Amino acid sequence: MRKNYFCCADCNNSAVFCVIIFSQYNNSMTPEQTANPNPAQEPDFKYLVDEFADLKVMRYRIPGWDTLTLRQKEYLYCLGEAAKYGRDIIFDQNFKYNLLVRKTLEAILKTYSGDRQCADFQDFVVYAKRVFFSNGIHHHYGEGKFLPDVPKEYFANLIDNSDVSQLLDGKSVAEFKEFVLPIIFDKDLYPMRRSSEQGSDNVTGSSVNFYQGVSQAEAEAYYAQFYNPDDDKPLSYGLNSRLVKADGKLSEEVYRIGGMYGNALSKIVFWLRKANAAAENSTQRHYTDLLIKYYSTGDLHVWDEYNIAWVEDNTSFIDFVNGFIETYTDPLGIKATWEAVVDYKDREATRRTNLISSNAQWFEDHSPVDPRFKKKECKGVSAKAIIVTTLAGDCFPTPPIGINLPNADWIRKEHGSKSVTITNLIDAYNKAAKESPNSVLKEFAYTQDEVDLCKTYGDLTDVLHTDLHECLGHGSGQLLPTTNPNALKEYASTLEEARADLFGLYYLADQKLIDLGILPDDQAFKAEYSGFIRNGLMTQLTRIELGDKVTESHMQDRKLIAQWCFEQGRTDNVIGRVSKDGKTYFVINDYQKLRTLFGRLLAEIQRIKSEGDYAAGKAMVETYGVKIDLDLHKEVLERYKALNLKPYGGFLNPEIVPVEQSGKVVDYRVEYPTDFLQQHLLYGEKYSTLGIEN
Repeated sequence: MRKNYFCCADCNNSAVFCVIIFSQYNNSMTPEQTANPNPAQEPDFKYLVDEFADLKVMRYRIPGWDTLTLRQKEYLYCLGEAAKYGRDIIFDQNFKYNLLVRKTLEAILKTYSGDRQCADFQDFVVYAKRVFFSNGIHHHYGEGKFLPDVPKEYFANLIDNSDVSQLLDGKSVAEFKEFVLPIIFDKDLYPMRRSSEQGSDNVTGSSVNFYQGVSQAEAEAYYAQFYNPDDDKPLSYGLNSRLVKADGKLSEEVYRIGGMYGNALSKIVFWLRKANAAAENSTQRHYTDLLIKYYSTGDLHVWDEYNIAWVEDNTSFIDFVNGFIETYTDPLGIKATWEAVVDYKDREATRRTNLISSNAQWFEDHSPVDPRFKKKECKGVSAKAIIVTTLAGDCFPTPPIGINLPNADWIRKEHGSKSVTITNLIDAYNKAAKESPNSVLKEFAYTQDEVDLCKTYGDLTDVLHTDLHECLGHGSGQLLPTTNPNALKEYASTLEEARADLFGLYYLADQKLIDLGILPDDQAFKAEYSGFIRNGLMTQLTRIELGDKVTESHMQDRKLIAQWCFEQGRTDNVIGRVSKDGKTYFVINDYQKLRTLFGRLLAEIQRIKSEGDYAAGKAMVETYGVKIDLDLHKEVLERYKALNLKPYGGFLNPEIVPVEQSGKVVDYRVEYPTDFLQQHLLYGEKYSTLGIEN
């Protein structure tokens, strides 16, 4: 899943971020199974339900649920249970002691016998919620370790007055505290989830649980041996394993039933089998059987078979993602975190994405990149809008709003890809933003005209950029036959996201979108251009601690594009840096020249990817995507603090509850919880499958 995260830092503009389809595409359609992205809702329904630290928690709706058949609801329910049983995996992958810390927090929250009303305990609760939100003790986006805002001695007292007997593993309580407290409180111990320090060993410097006793050089050499330039269908070596060194020898511990994470995968498979009994068609059952076989064996050949069968299913109403998929968290970009999404088609919104994907070859042919790097034939490009019903693993509680899979370049080239835009999450983000009285847009936009432009067109161009990014951007271009798919190593994710963003930005200003009826006029694209530059250079910095660098791939992508265009366009003053009332603003002075810059940068990044030019890719990211102007950063943080907004957002899952009569399930009801802490405690009780160390 190539992730396009919704940029909360620039979305509080009070405009409804809805999916717009022009009237010429609003043809009549069958009413059943049509998901309305804006259903009638009770007037007191609140999307924003909690705020703490730098985080906000929202709810999302499942529109169209009552139009589904009982069998479809059962299918979605079973797929949702399969998704939730992978929760322990993502905690353990993020850090080997995350489950120990999480289970310690759960024990205290459930059994602590002391004062729960004092300020220290409330601060402890905030820490616990942060760990649940980030799937571990490192920030989900910034990747640095965060500490409790309570004294270490108080935390020790919490342990003393709680039942932690299930966690002791032969230790005394004193020994247990001596072991766990430094993990939580020592800022220099396991400081980064994923290290990206230039010139450092980023494998040993990372806390992720993908390598054990292995250096970066050893890991790179180990996987280099599998590369064969003559193999036109290479396996994703290392995707589903931990690389360990024992007695001087390297070996892989494969994620499979009977192997690493076997207990969790057994539960996932149990519910996938139950889901298969309610599947809509034989195609779904076929690729689910392949997924079950893959989880049972860990065989990457089967993983490829599954992806091919899955990507070729473009007709089913219900769909899901479940697997070890994205490599963003691995410092080498090889090993994948586990994630799951369960969804069904938003038919009305899909009309726009279908229109875009049906013109994929035109966009490929007219791309500003070197013809050597263009696909001669765009195969199997499918796009749709979806309604999610369950988020899990690395997609929970902070999900993408756009998905493009599978990731293997050769499968994408020969069999195509699936691209989706998640409409009910976009709707929830937007409605939650409307519940806040303050606006990032008004604070950081230079003029009222710019504000009005974004309010008029931003709803459409934001979601259209996501469509172009996911539907076409990730699927565009091709590697040269001799290029190693892993050639860009730790910079691959950032450069890939930049490539997809640039593809979308370049075509947003193209007359083709007006001719297709997707954009209303030649002014609309300016809203996305101004928002993207403003975010890349300023507003996304609200997510970063003063003095830190940009480390997350999507943030590096936006910073890289905006900074490169600012500097490359300096002579022509394409983007101006201006000051008003002591505040800094970035203003686009020439939109067409900015589009030309987007095209130039797209061509260069495509060349870097197609040729596997690691040195050029490294220079591009390190020069433009990492460093932050300290004075500007300080100013942005001060201005943002005054707005009293939270820069990061995540979700509660709706609960799908079986309704029984006389011992038989007759329906599945959707409930919308409001308590973030209680949902995670419930998940800890119901879906815990792994021990404290794995």
